Amino acid sequence: MKRPLILTGVVLMLDQMIKIWVKTTFTYGEKVSLFFDYFHLYFIENNGMAFGMELGGESGKLFLSLFRLLAVTGIGYYIYRLGKDGASQYLITAMTLIMAGALGNIIDSVFYGKIFSISTYSQPAVMFPAEGGYAGWLHGRVVDMFHFNVYWPEWVPKVGGELIFPPIFNLADAAITGGVFIIAIFYRRIFLSPQSKATPEKDQQQEA
Repeated sequence: MKRPLILTGVVLMLDQMIKIWVKTTFTYGEKVSLFFDYFHLYFIENNGMAFGMELGGESGKLFLSLFRLLAVTGIGYYIYRLGKDGASQYLITAMTLIMAGALGNIIDSVFYGKIFSISTYSQPAVMFPAEGGYAGWLHGRVVDMFHFNVYWPEWVPKVGGELIFPPIFNLADAAITGGVFIIAIFYRRIFLSPQSKATPEKDQQQEA
């Protein structure tokens, strides 16, 4: 189980390093163009789920934070069982990325409200401000910063001239998406391999 732990640690470290740097360097809404203006660092925050989706109100935010904690606990146990049962490494890697991404955003939700001052349009946030943070435990806002500035060609019906991928996201969101893509791409190898088709009766015969 060393690989899942290492992968989780790497994703969390990179995710938090980027978020802390953006939070303490960028003013809210600040945008920096990269790669010939096709990609932006664009600092915003959200109260909710991946890619800026939200649940309304303080109660929605609290529910989402608690749900994330329970979900990550369940995923962590599932990964542990997958390792014990000799499951596909594709599935273990995918679930580890999903768990690591969820943990990355949980850290924001649980701690950021306490350890940062509020980000404004004129001043970056301060880490561990003397006056205290901008919100209570479990009510922090998730930091997002990656944005693709790529548009559909004008001749494409209905979506011509619109952004191909409008959401602003973070590395944790990308890890979750990467995990889902691995499952989709390697579905046959994960779920239709000879190991996954083995029945308890066959296993008992092999043991005998």
